[in-house]
Amino acid sequence: MDAHEVNRVRATLALYVADVFASVPRKDQRAKGDCYLRGLMLDGRRKSIQAMAARLPDGNEQNLQQFVNQSTWDPVPVQRRICERMLPLIAPVAWVIDDVSVPKDGRMSAGVAPQYCGALGKRANCQVAVSVHAASDTASCPLQWSLFLPEEWASDTDRRTITRIPPEVTHREKWRLALDMLDTLAAWGMTPPVIVADAAYGTNAHLRAALADRHIAYMPAVRSDVTAHPFDAKPVAPARNGPVGCWPQPRYRHPAPSLSALAAGLRQDAFTLLTWRQDSRGQLRSCFAAVRIRPAGKAVERPVKAAASAEQGWWDGVLPDCWLLIEWPSDAEAPTDYWLSNLPSDTPIIDLVRLAKVRWRIEHDYRELKHGLGLDHFEGRSWPGWHHHVTLVTAAHAFLTEQRLAPKVPAPDSPSTKSSTPSRTS
Repeated sequence: MDAHEVNRVRATLALYVADVFASVPRKDQRAKGDCYLRGLMLDGRRKSIQAMAARLPDGNEQNLQQFVNQSTWDPVPVQRRICERMLPLIAPVAWVIDDVSVPKDGRMSAGVAPQYCGALGKRANCQVAVSVHAASDTASCPLQWSLFLPEEWASDTDRRTITRIPPEVTHREKWRLALDMLDTLAAWGMTPPVIVADAAYGTNAHLRAALADRHIAYMPAVRSDVTAHPFDAKPVAPARNGPVGCWPQPRYRHPAPSLSALAAGLRQDAFTLLTWRQDSRGQLRSCFAAVRIRPAGKAVERPVKAAASAEQGWWDGVLPDCWLLIEWPSDAEAPTDYWLSNLPSDTPIIDLVRLAKVRWRIEHDYRELKHGLGLDHFEGRSWPGWHHHVTLVTAAHAFLTEQRLAPKVPAPDSPSTKSSTPSRTS
C-alpha cells in the first residue's frame, strides 16, 4: 500500500487495533501497535523497524524497538482475537499445517541452527517456524505460529538466557508443535473441518494417529514409499495352541507394498480426469484415482494392537482403512503425488481432490507475509520479540484480508462520470 492508501484506511485500522489489541493494557502500547501495522503495510523493500520508522511520519525507532523487543505485552490474547474475527469471515474448508524458514547470520537469534532451509532449498543456518492456517479457495489466514527449537538449544543455558527463551520451552518435534497449536485452538473452541499438510507431516503416522485420536479429519500428502495393504487383504489367523494371552497375533500373508506399487497395480480406467479449480491461466486439471487401503508399518500397527489389548484382549489383525488419493498427470510417466485421508468412505473423489489441493492458498499467504509484510525481515534476536513480530504481521495480514473480503459499497456517481446520453444495452 502507498501512503495515500494507508491514510485512507487509518480510521478503520484504528477501530481494528482497538478491538484486536484490547488485551494490551496501555494506550501508548496500542498506539505503537497501530504504528507498527502501518509500517508493515506501507510500501517498502525492507520491513525492519529502522526502515519502517524512517518511512512513517510518526515513526520512532526507539519506541518501536521497545514495543516489540522489550515490552512484556502478551501476544496470545491478540492471536486469539484475530482467530475469532477471521474464522467466520474465511469459512475455511480446511486448516493447513506448514512451516517456514528464515535464513539467519550468526548463532544468537532464538532457535537458529544449521538445518534444512526451505527458503534456500538446502541445509543452512536458519530459523524454522511451524504454522497452522485456515484456508478456503478465496482466502486464508495464519491462526498460530510456533518457533521450532532445535535440540542444541535445549541445554544451552547461555544462549537461552540471552534470547530470553522461557524455561518451560524445550525441543519438540515439528509435528508435536503442530498438535500443540491445534490443542490450543481447541481450548479456544476452534476445531478444523479437515487438516491438510505436505508430505513432511503427512508421512508421519504418529501425527495421523494423534489427529484420529482427537476425532480430527485429515487429508495430508504422503511419500510414495509409505506402505499399505489393499483394502480386501485379510490377515491369517494363527493356530491358537498356547495359553490365553500368549497367542500369536494374526499377520498378513504378504508384506505391505508401497503406495507407488499399489498405484502401479491399478487399471488405467481407475483414473479420472478432474478439474479442481480455475485460475488466471485456465482450468487446473489432472487424473486421479481414489481407493480404500489399510496403512501398515510399526507406527500404525503397535497402537492398534495396544488399543485392542486394552479393550478386548485380542486383535484380529485387521488394520483400519482409509482413502488413498493418487494423482497421475497425463504427461507423467508415473503417479506424482499421494494423499491419505480418514474422511468417510462415501466422500466423493472430487471433494478429496479439492481438499488435497487447497494448500496452494498457503503459498499465496507466505508470499504476502514474507515479501509484502516483512515476516522474515525481523532483525531482533529474542524469543519474545520474534513472537511479538509474527503476531503483528499476522494482524496486518488479517486486516488486509478483512478489507479485501468486505462487501464493497457502490460509490455515488460524480457529475463528471454521469452519461449525458442514455446507455446502450445489448
